[in-house]
Amino acid sequence: MREVTGRAWTSGPGPYGASGRPVSIEERWEQFYRWGPYVLLGLSTLIGGAVAADLPMSRTEMYVAAALVPMAVVLQLWWGRIRQGLPEHSLPGQVYYGLRTALAFTLTWLNPLFAVYAVLGYFDAAPLLPRRLVRPGLLITAVTMAGSNAGGLPPVSPVHWILFAGLFGLHACLTLVFAHLGTREAEAAKEKAETIAELELANARLEQALAENAGLHAQLLVQAREAGVADERRRLAAEIHDTIAQGLAGIIAQLQVVHATTDPALARDHLERAAALARHSLGEARRSVQNLSPAELEDDTLPEALGKTVAAWAERSGVRARFTVTGTEEPLHDEVAATLLRIAQEALANTARHAKATRAGVTLSYMGDEISLDVRDDGRGFDPLSVPPRSGTGGFGLDGMRARAERIAGTVTVESEEGQGTAVSARVPLVRHG
Repeated sequence: MREVTGRAWTSGPGPYGASGRPVSIEERWEQFYRWGPYVLLGLSTLIGGAVAADLPMSRTEMYVAAALVPMAVVLQLWWGRIRQGLPEHSLPGQVYYGLRTALAFTLTWLNPLFAVYAVLGYFDAAPLLPRRLVRPGLLITAVTMAGSNAGGLPPVSPVHWILFAGLFGLHACLTLVFAHLGTREAEAAKEKAETIAELELANARLEQALAENAGLHAQLLVQAREAGVADERRRLAAEIHDTIAQGLAGIIAQLQVVHATTDPALARDHLERAAALARHSLGEARRSVQNLSPAELEDDTLPEALGKTVAAWAERSGVRARFTVTGTEEPLHDEVAATLLRIAQEALANTARHAKATRAGVTLSYMGDEISLDVRDDGRGFDPLSVPPRSGTGGFGLDGMRARAERIAGTVTVESEEGQGTAVSARVPLVRHG
């Protein structure tokens, strides 16, 4: 009995076939199933014929045996012709096993030495028979082998019957044990094959997932690059608005005063202011392109820079302005300080441009984990809900201030009524320097 359940490569003599590649265990068993029956039938016929004269065989029994041997050869030729491509446990395979077992039993009954041919039933019962018939097929072969070992069938004396029973019990136990081991081996092989199939399926799914992840990764890289480009464009647009645009507006205002006045001293004073604004705007434009902090924060803290900014704005605009600091001053992260300074500059620029105010106040408040900036004026005010959204040609204004604050997880709120002034409040996390 033998069931091939795995694939291994031999390492003994003659491990290579005619093609020069290693011969597998399955291929060796295939050769045995194909040529082994002929060899064993021929060997048992040769040995049985040689000692036939010493066996208690009648002439009729010898003729019957001589007729059954060609029938076994014909059966084997038929099976060799149709067996290729048949699945295990097929009906033709069951018919072949049954006929061969019957022929082997009859030949062994006539001549015990034909048990050499009958032993084939131990090897191919599992591949040829369904599971429910494997044990009966093995037990029939065990009967044949036990009868041969006991001196022939049928037993002729009580002693022979006892010997036959003992040998049959031994053969039956051995065949059933090996059948159980073969079944366990087949189940293990089946589980292994199923596990391998599941692993292959999992690997295929993993490869598909990796391919999808690679595509998503590439898509995310493209989106991140586009988002980075868009963010940099927004940053540069905001910086240009806060530096060049405001500087140019200040320069125009100074030049308008020069154009309208007849006082040479006043004209010279405003020309100097226009030139200073031009130089300052040029420097800020360069710093914006290089993504550097505002020039006001190079040597000064945020409160100092805001104080100077408010004073310079008051001098240019002619509006009275006061700057106040509350709370305990702490060193701020550069990005936080730059954001609050730009918001203050934008709010003051809006006040000068639109509010027609006479007074303004700027308050910087340190409040534990937050810092707030409040810019108030007593101008004509407006309705915050009626402010049109920023167009492609308009200024940044409130949208720009909100975008700056949101970039560092902050907020900007606006309170205003017509004729009641305006208050802009920015609140951002207090991130300390370093």
